[in-house]
Amino acid sequence: MRVRKLTFAALAVAAGLSLTACQSDDGSPAPSDSAASNAASSGGGSSSAGANASTGSGTGSDQGSGKGTGGTGGKGTSAGTGSSGSGGSAKGSGGKCRTNDLNITAADATVGGDKERTVAVEFTNTSGHDCTVSGFAGVDLKTNSGTISAKRTGEPATPYTLKNGKSVFFGVTYPSNDTGGSGIRITGLLVTPPGETKTASLPWPGASSLPITETGATPVKVGPIGSAGQGGAS
Repeated sequence: MRVRKLTFAALAVAAGLSLTACQSDDGSPAPSDSAASNAASSGGGSSSAGANASTGSGTGSDQGSGKGTGGTGGKGTSAGTGSSGSGGSAKGSGGKCRTNDLNITAADATVGGDKERTVAVEFTNTSGHDCTVSGFAGVDLKTNSGTISAKRTGEPATPYTLKNGKSVFFGVTYPSNDTGGSGIRITGLLVTPPGETKTASLPWPGASSLPITETGATPVKVGPIGSAGQGGAS
């Protein structure tokens, strides 16, 4: 009998342990399902956050593109304003005096008692716009012995803005022929404005001849623009 009781007792204990194990196995899925559900919910939140981050990045890119376009437009407007200035054209129309811009004449300007004789050459601006002239004109005397080129004097050259309709003068000096001989007969005057290649041919208004020099050096000299007449532009 005692052996049988122990057997029943052992069976009861084994049955209890088996029931406890089953209850533990049956109860565990519920917490496991809940954890999985929470993990899934948490994963969904991460996906949503990622989508928001993606949207934010796209918006930032659009804004950056908008700013870039605005900057390009601003630069275009500034460049257009700069190129539309008319200062360069105004200066271009008032450039240096060309031969065709000038009415060129010459007159005897010798003053009694001077050791040298003088012819004053006048440049009158007939171009219709202002122009600038400075330096020395090219001057040649036509003679029966060939052409004699005038030598520049050592006077400083001053630039002049010659307004339309105004004049400026310079002098051509030469010695008087006091030798009593025929000398070198002058037949004409050639004048080329500073920096030009086109020459104006004028009648000679001064004395009819030059003395013959032993050295052969030119006795004719030309002063800078503004060196005769009224001493500058009038």
